Amino acid sequence: MTEGFIPPHGGYQNLLSYRKAEIVYDATVWFCDRTIERRSRTHDQMAQAARSGKQNILEGSVASGTSKEMEIKLTNVARASLEELLADYRDFLRTRGLPLWDKNSKEALFVRMLGRDS
Repeated sequence: MTEGFIPPHGGYQNLLSYRKAEIVYDATVWFCDRTIERRSRTHDQMAQAARSGKQNILEGSVASGTSKEMEIKLTNVARASLEELLADYRDFLRTRGLPLWDKNSKEALFVRMLGRDS
């Protein structure tokens, strides 16, 4: 069987990056709802950055069948959104005098393993 004019695309649910972004989104909404005033701009910004990371991975995967350029652009938007979110988390910890985990700490390693199994 030959591949059609438009190659297969989508399948974002199987991407490790998507599964991890979904975990980040869910955890960010949970975190913001419990620690940041709901009417705060920070609450909205963090939730939207997490959502943007997840959604742009999804959109890039869907676009991959027709435009690799669009897939790359959307993946870069996802990465930038998640970097923005990371900076917000670091700011939260820094302004409250809380520790930032080393990237090789047992806590960080545990979190990085989340989403590896579908």
